[in-house]
Amino acid sequence: MDKNTNLLVVSAHAADFVWRGGGTIAKYIKNGANVTLIILSYGVRGESNDLWKMEDQSYENVKNIRRKEIDKATDILGINNVEFWDFEDYHMVIDEPRLYQLVRKIREIKPDHILTHAKGDAFNPDHELVSQSVFKASVLANSSGVQIEGLNATTQQRLFGFEPHQTEISNFTPEIIIDITETYDQKKAAMQCFEAQPHLIDYYDARAKMRGNHARRISGNKTYKYAEAFTRFYPHVGSEFV
Repeated sequence: MDKNTNLLVVSAHAADFVWRGGGTIAKYIKNGANVTLIILSYGVRGESNDLWKMEDQSYENVKNIRRKEIDKATDILGINNVEFWDFEDYHMVIDEPRLYQLVRKIREIKPDHILTHAKGDAFNPDHELVSQSVFKASVLANSSGVQIEGLNATTQQRLFGFEPHQTEISNFTPEIIIDITETYDQKKAAMQCFEAQPHLIDYYDARAKMRGNHARRISGNKTYKYAEAFTRFYPHVGSEFV
C-alpha cells in the first residue's frame, strides 16, 4: 500500500466501518493510500437503540448525534474523503438509480480494493443487501458495455468483506487476517466515539485480540497483538504462493 493505492470502503451504517475495519483503514491511510469512505445510512432506525430510550427523541436528533459520532471517528482514523448518502435503514432499499450511483462512484475513484460487508449476515439484512449491491456495482463498473458519459469502464478490483457480528452464526470463515497492532489505539479511540452502541466496544476489542492471537499462531510473528479478519470475493491470483 502506498500513495498509488486507492481503497474504497462502503459501510451500510454509521459505525460498521469502525467496528469491522477501522484498524485496517487507518493502516492504509498511515501508509499513504487514498481512502474514500461511503456511509450509506446513519443507522437511525435499527442501530441506535440506546438513543431512542431518551425522552422526546426524534429521527433528526438521532441522525445529528450519529453524524457527530462519525465525524469524531473519521478524524481519529485519518479519513478525509467521506460521503454520506443518507439512505434509510431497516430495511434499506437499493434500487436501480442507487445502484448506478455506486457504479458511477467506482468509476470516478478507480479503486484497487473495495472493502464492504461480507456475504451473509444472520441478523442484519441491510448488510447482506449492501454486500450484494457493491458486488453488482463493481461488475457493472468493469463492463465496457455499461455506458456512462464521461466515465470509462474500470479494471477488476479486489473485493473484501468485513467480519460480521455474531461471526459463527453467520458462517463467517476468515480468508485474510491483517495485523492492526500499529493502528489499534486509533481503532479503539474511534470505537469509543459511538455512544449509541456501547455494547459493541468490548465485543470488538475482544475480537481484535482473538484475531491477533490467530495472526501470531498462523504467521509465527510474535509482534502481532491485534488483527482484523476479512473474506475475499475472488481467489488470489499470482505466479506463486503468497
